[in-house]
Amino acid sequence: MKILALNPPFLKKKFSREQRSPAVTKSGTFYYPMWLAYATGLLEKNGFSVTLMDCPAQNRDEDFVKMFLTTEKPDMVIIDTSTPSIHNDVTFAEMAKKISPGCYTLLVGPHVSAMPEQSLKLSPYADAAAIGEYDYTALELARALRDKTPLDGIKGLVFRKGNEIKRNPVREWITDMDGLPFVSSVYKKHLNHHNYFYAHSKFPIIVILGGRGCPHHCTYCVYPQTFSGRQVRFRSVKNVVDEMEYIIKEFPDVKEIMFEDDTLTVNKKRSRELAEEILNRKIKMIWSANSRADVDLETMKLLHSAGCRLFCVGIESGAQEILDSMKKNLKVERVRQFFADAKKAKILIHGCFLLGCPGETKKTLLKTLEFAKELNPDTAQFFPLMVYPGTEAYDWAKANGYLTTGDFKDWLTKEGMHNCVVSRPELTNEELVDFCDYARKEFYLRAKYIGTKLLQALKHPSESKRLFKGAKSLAKHLMKKVREKK
Repeated sequence: MKILALNPPFLKKKFSREQRSPAVTKSGTFYYPMWLAYATGLLEKNGFSVTLMDCPAQNRDEDFVKMFLTTEKPDMVIIDTSTPSIHNDVTFAEMAKKISPGCYTLLVGPHVSAMPEQSLKLSPYADAAAIGEYDYTALELARALRDKTPLDGIKGLVFRKGNEIKRNPVREWITDMDGLPFVSSVYKKHLNHHNYFYAHSKFPIIVILGGRGCPHHCTYCVYPQTFSGRQVRFRSVKNVVDEMEYIIKEFPDVKEIMFEDDTLTVNKKRSRELAEEILNRKIKMIWSANSRADVDLETMKLLHSAGCRLFCVGIESGAQEILDSMKKNLKVERVRQFFADAKKAKILIHGCFLLGCPGETKKTLLKTLEFAKELNPDTAQFFPLMVYPGTEAYDWAKANGYLTTGDFKDWLTKEGMHNCVVSRPELTNEELVDFCDYARKEFYLRAKYIGTKLLQALKHPSESKRLFKGAKSLAKHLMKKVREKK
């Protein structure tokens, strides 16, 4: 049985479908199709022949996909989706079925996880959708199709049964995380790791997970609410560090590993155990991770000694009332202390600021910008609130009539970049987007910041490639806005 795991083409650009806010990024950041890769690895481990095709990364268009389908005639196609590209994505189910009528098409990703029935109704050629993490859903579906057994017992599956759409019971979260293959081994077989880039990290980079799920209740965050859940499930420390050793051996030119866990540091005891295992094995590899701004100094020092170079941190706002409105469960003063401790521990911070949550005003926007300058992270991103189906933020915006459109294509600009669709009488979507552009220029074009980056490149030549690539991409967009204003 042959299976195609497809990250379909969209916009003829490097559309980063798997990031939390899918888009063509201003910094050039481009994510691995990590969830597709995990499912691919599990299917291959169980004897299935799988091709993982990442079209945006490999510059493969519709004609290439059509040629592959015509030549290979896979029995099953797993199609990754996202909110802004969903109408595009379902067309590949139609393409697959018309070329090979017996092919079974499965839609996956956070969007269809939140809206499975609605997604299937977009195209009669889409056979099924998976709810939540779909590794074992895809595996059980492949087995059922191969063995010609009923689909009714496959948890997490929403599928067509005659003229009806049937929803099976929810699948339990995966608890045996060590049972999944190394995702980096799937990259090795199917992808070119030079096609992927994180603006805040060294290049080339490999992205893996140390665990899934997040216990926090931030209203805007799409993955815990629609896909990976709020129950944290860790791989064993040994298993994680084994994969680090595999990466060092199989990808000798890789400069950094990124842990794309929602929050790698959520369990401080395990974080320290991870650092100690890395040190005990004398592993020399730089790594970075997503973190909250609540890690203590001693833990950060230990992590840094074990190779931690940078944390990607959701700061979101400098106004306490806004942090409270988004259920961040974090105090502004704690963020200040975290930054002071990170500096002492010599860990860099990529700061994420989210503008436009409930209660936001022009005054709180300026307060957040001043807070960003005060904290002065290594790099920063300023986003207008992006709301996605299945999140509390989406429900809030829809219930209050704040959505400017119901067409998911409008979640992006014509260029494929983020487009805010949340507009309130006191703060419109245009004002939010304009303020993000303003904040970006105010933050990055400061003489102090530019001088710091030049000094950083001189003191640490290994950082220069990352800094130059990110700066080049960002500068293009900053200057474009300046020209538009004129």
